[in-house]
Amino acid sequence: MQKYDSIIFDLDGTLWDSVECVVAIWNNALVKAGIEPTLGYDELSRCMGLRIEQIFDRVIPQATQQQRDMIKETCTKTEQSYLAQRGGVLYDKVEETLAALKKTHRLFIVSNCQEGYIRAFYKAHGLDKYFEDFECAGRTGRPKGENIRLIADRSGLKSPVYIGDTIMDQTAAAEAGVDFIHAAYGFGEAENCVKAQSFEDIPSLV
Repeated sequence: MQKYDSIIFDLDGTLWDSVECVVAIWNNALVKAGIEPTLGYDELSRCMGLRIEQIFDRVIPQATQQQRDMIKETCTKTEQSYLAQRGGVLYDKVEETLAALKKTHRLFIVSNCQEGYIRAFYKAHGLDKYFEDFECAGRTGRPKGENIRLIADRSGLKSPVYIGDTIMDQTAAAEAGVDFIHAAYGFGEAENCVKAQSFEDIPSLV
């Protein structure tokens, strides 16, 4: 028996790994703001899933508000076109698995990313045909739990599940009142929950 009528996916660490591209974008933005461009893959991968203000606090706490505003503006302007052209690294069997899931479930994305980031993901990899809708913190200004609930309510979802790779995703799902599956192949950890060890595991769990 099918457990859920719909699946809401996190993006970073769940559908793709865009860290290499994002590192280049951020370091370019740091240079423009007058800050030494020292960010690397490991440092930024630990920030994936955080809102941009939280990333500032973690990786460049010394930046002034003016510098933060400059970095945010540069990232917002360049991120969409850069990622749309270059793409990220899709996890194994993402498209094949999405195609199979779409036959039985309604599919959505909710991320803490900036406006334009999900569209860049769509454009780079041509995966928009699998998803009905998406929401992000950059568009609504709301935390992830509220955006999950927003998608569920406006799409009339009866039994959705959220799939993400961090304990913050797990907490957001709980705040939204939906079940959670941990993408254990991604960047982070989660506790006392169902785990997908690969993207291909997901159909058997939903």
